[in-house]
Amino acid sequence: MGLLIGAAVGTLFLVPAYGLAQSDVLRLDPCDSEIIYMSRLGGLISCAETGHAPDQYTLGVMYAEGNDVPEDDAEAVRWYRLAAEQGHASAQNNLGLMYAEGNGVPEDDAEAVRWYRLAAEQGHALAQNNLGVMYAEGNGVPEDYGEAVRWYRLSVEQGYAAAQFNLGMMYEHGDGVREDDGEAVRWYRLSAEQGFAAAQYNLGAMYRNGDGVPEDYGEAVRWYRLSAEQGFAAAQYNLGVVYAHGDGVPEDDGEAVRWYRLAADQEYAIAQFNLGVMYSRGEGVPEDDAEAVRWYRLAAEQGDALAQTNLGFMYGNGDGVPRDLVFAYMWFNLSAAQGNETAQRNNEMIEQVMTREEIAEAQRLSREWLEAHPPAVTSPLTPSVAPSHAQLSSTVLRRGLLSGAHRCQVPSEVPRVGSELVET
Repeated sequence: MGLLIGAAVGTLFLVPAYGLAQSDVLRLDPCDSEIIYMSRLGGLISCAETGHAPDQYTLGVMYAEGNDVPEDDAEAVRWYRLAAEQGHASAQNNLGLMYAEGNGVPEDDAEAVRWYRLAAEQGHALAQNNLGVMYAEGNGVPEDYGEAVRWYRLSVEQGYAAAQFNLGMMYEHGDGVREDDGEAVRWYRLSAEQGFAAAQYNLGAMYRNGDGVPEDYGEAVRWYRLSAEQGFAAAQYNLGVVYAHGDGVPEDDGEAVRWYRLAADQEYAIAQFNLGVMYSRGEGVPEDDAEAVRWYRLAAEQGDALAQTNLGFMYGNGDGVPRDLVFAYMWFNLSAAQGNETAQRNNEMIEQVMTREEIAEAQRLSREWLEAHPPAVTSPLTPSVAPSHAQLSSTVLRRGLLSGAHRCQVPSEVPRVGSELVET
């Protein structure tokens, strides 16, 4: 599957509205009125302690978000549980989230599924989507794309944008349904038109690649921009790519740098790498090898093989850093271990001018780095955006567009193999 994210859809939204706790206002009935009134915190707690489920749920959200009370996940769980045990669907969904994330309770996917299911069977759209995600990823239940699709469909019938996006994913990749790019586009569009940033990004990618729609760089840019303006890092990166290449927009290295930087500041490794390339070449920014090294290092520390190769090159030539063949070998070695052939060739070249002791030291440093940066042992589909506890949207991001498929759109990296690399 693609990248699992928890996307916060809109701002904090408490369900039902009459559970809000803000400033002093009147309330017709201290606990039971369904008219939208706000109560003092003390009154809210009093009603919650008498067993009023909506106020118990609201207190759970307040403790989870740190709104008007100290943030306390354990207290959030306590109040969610009290409401959930009375059948409050939003509390059941949020309690499922706490178990899925291990917030305030030990992480337990099976328990998360149990609470999601209770809420989903009441028709709770967010819980239906979340239960679909658990089936799609095989978390707490056996992996079952057909069940994932079934729950997504129930959620999309209520117009839930995250589920529309996820259903688009399933059609794009033929998971649980027949592969159908046109149908994927349809669901992405419905979600995107609600302002869902991940769907806007994927819809842009479909236009960029001509999948399910005629290829249209202008439309791709339009959807990338809508997503990027919401801070979606993948869209910011791709908007940088189209400006760097002049695809659907006038070529503009300055704009490319601006969008790369916005994504890079969110620790988006490919954007950090590309920003390093721009500084290495002096495109859109003054040439600055030290700044290039800084961005290459940030991406390399995240395991980006291209950045590791370029960082090794900078150490090998002494560009932006003191020349150090041990560090050059180390970074080439780490990149080569991921299958980067350029890094492998460079390692073979600099071995010719290194002592055995230097090579042994570089290999030791490589091992230490790998021990400190173990590969993920869980699903790569992990949350990257903290969701609002009242609006959990665990969504599956489009595969390929965050890995190899977008490498072809990256401006080619600085040259690395040459006589200058092995001169003493």
